Amino acid sequence: MGTVDEYFAGLDPSRRAAFERVRRIAMEMVPDAEQGTSYGMAALRYHGKPLVCFLAAKVHLSVFPCSGKVVDAVSDQLEGYELSKGTIRFTAEHPLPETAVRNMIEYRLEEISPRG
Repeated sequence: MGTVDEYFAGLDPSRRAAFERVRRIAMEMVPDAEQGTSYGMAALRYHGKPLVCFLAAKVHLSVFPCSGKVVDAVSDQLEGYELSKGTIRFTAEHPLPETAVRNMIEYRLEEISPRG
């Protein structure tokens, strides 16, 4: 079992499902992403860099694309969600729109993909 699996296992079912949905989308888009940690959080990593991190707080869930530029790029798709530099906060009752998650992963992937 990996770091993300272990972290998700400790969450209640609705919060786990909200995070699992984000992870499923990320893994569809980046099947080579690996479980790990970044900044002390459970994370999917790609080429040794964080793709997206997960953190459950008492009243909300957060995903971190580890880039303020990525959050800025999808902010217009996240009206009604709490955003800060590098962080997107939501709840299990108000999950992130799939298009926004896909765009977030796409933008972050562009930032960290090896140039060749």
